[in-house]
Amino acid sequence: MTQQIIDLVALLKTPCVDSDTPFDISPDGKKVAFSWNKTGQWEIYELLLDGTGMPARQVTRGEGNKFSPHYSPGGERLAYMVDFDGGESFRLFVHDFSSGELTPLAPNEPADLQPNFAWSPDGTQITILSNRSGCFNTYILPATAGADRQVLDTPYPDWKVQWSPDGGQLLVISETRGQDYGVFIVPAQGGAWMQISDGRDPFNARSACWSPDGSRIAFSSDARGPYDIGIYTLASGEITWLTSGDGDKTNPDWSPDGLRLVYVHSQDAASWLAVQALDATPPLTYQIEPGLHYLPRFTPDGKAVLCVFDNPRCPDDLWLLSLKDGAFRRLTDSLPPELGPAPFVMPSLIHYPAMDGASVPALLYRPLQVDQRPPAVVLVHGGPNWRYDLIWHPLVQHMVSRGWVVLQPNYRGSTGYGRQWQYASRFDQGGVDTRDVVDGAQYLIQHGLADPARIAVTGASHGGYLTMTALTQYPDLWAAGSAVVPFLNWFTSHANSRDDLQHWDQENFGDPVKDHDLWYERSPYFFLDRVKAPVQLICGGNDPRCPPGESIAARDALQALGKSVEFHIYPDEGHGFLKTANVVDSAQRRVAFLANVLDIHA
Repeated sequence: MTQQIIDLVALLKTPCVDSDTPFDISPDGKKVAFSWNKTGQWEIYELLLDGTGMPARQVTRGEGNKFSPHYSPGGERLAYMVDFDGGESFRLFVHDFSSGELTPLAPNEPADLQPNFAWSPDGTQITILSNRSGCFNTYILPATAGADRQVLDTPYPDWKVQWSPDGGQLLVISETRGQDYGVFIVPAQGGAWMQISDGRDPFNARSACWSPDGSRIAFSSDARGPYDIGIYTLASGEITWLTSGDGDKTNPDWSPDGLRLVYVHSQDAASWLAVQALDATPPLTYQIEPGLHYLPRFTPDGKAVLCVFDNPRCPDDLWLLSLKDGAFRRLTDSLPPELGPAPFVMPSLIHYPAMDGASVPALLYRPLQVDQRPPAVVLVHGGPNWRYDLIWHPLVQHMVSRGWVVLQPNYRGSTGYGRQWQYASRFDQGGVDTRDVVDGAQYLIQHGLADPARIAVTGASHGGYLTMTALTQYPDLWAAGSAVVPFLNWFTSHANSRDDLQHWDQENFGDPVKDHDLWYERSPYFFLDRVKAPVQLICGGNDPRCPPGESIAARDALQALGKSVEFHIYPDEGHGFLKTANVVDSAQRRVAFLANVLDIHA
């Protein structure tokens, strides 16, 4: 029986609700605004929450990809961010529902904006995060037009902001030291700020939010081991811990009455929604099915929770959880009918031994019909502070349906396995993480799961970097390598990157002058003469994270060395490709390149 190959184009054209920037519920609780690429471009949509089944209404049109919608406190306006060229230089727009007027705010902003912003409680002001000073700082500007003013200036890049319910203070989450974040309480009118701490030293804390009365702040921190939910009381400065036990608890949101929190509980590549009262009674947990739940939000009446969910057989969609009966209702249905019966594969969660004896967690996808010696792809995630979970990944499903084994290692540097694992690659980028990727390929060989002559490595961003370190440090292992939006030279990538990215480099890999030898040793660009397998390089012309010059220089060097290299640049894309046509084209090129070596029978 021949295995059914799932059409790659159909998979890649399947839309998804955005799970990176938040959706928003209207103040009256009747509608949700969210970003969806249903048309092939990311647009803002509105959907009624009343269960009538009315289709989503497209709010935005025109150039650019739109993200992060936020209703004004009265619900009469909707603000959102637009990325016009994929370069992550977002611009802020406000849509007036009654007049239809669209107003750009800070149209002459000379620098980049983060996609995160917030309305003041009275709707007269909006906070933005701009790097005009050389670091992402927090500014307040009028919600109509006018000059802004800076309210927070630290050495740390600000990432997210929220107003207190009374409008007197801001909650700012910033990148701090290493890979940590800090939660800062900032007077809205300016003045001395403070960072949440346990009374001794500030600690890693993120995903913070105000209680409805503004007296407390819920946040997530790994100060005690796994990420737990803490509650900081402003009057006393005391912290109480709501959760404990295994797994990470993140992304809290308060119920409207301030008596409960909903949060995401993640463990072993899957997650649940947990609703817990503040008296620390055991939480009630809910799961659509094994997969990931994102961005839970209580509805204004407190009777339901809205979230985004995906898994390997379900693209990212909006779901509504009724707290009365525990039932979920899907609000958007992105999977086209023709893919409904497709043979989607769920992975196995495995661990394999590393060279130094550590146990590396990974997801293993095996075809439904397995050849005795199938080809394999080691698919390396980016970040590195990220991990592979039970997520919608169209490229993987197509690869597996072709008969390829796919291994997704959560190498050292990945999140979700404790602070020690995440920090294990700090100042060792391209070292222990590369070896963990290589050990994944060795595991496939040693256990007879793959043909040793037909194993390829591929990844994007930091995964593209590790693709190139694997090809240069272990050249005899690979049949091919495809690096998407990679960097290859620490020196040039650092010099040509945005200030917040340079901050991360210095916090996690040192100084390009003081640590010159390490930076040189871990830059695959200087060792391309070692490459033996064919190489593919794919990049975006507007990439602020891994500048296209990295791939162009590597292509030229490989060609000068007489190596086999395929190169393609998308001039209208950045780091994460946004246009569906380019997403499809780049994936087709990637699969075709890998198929040249993997589909040749040994």
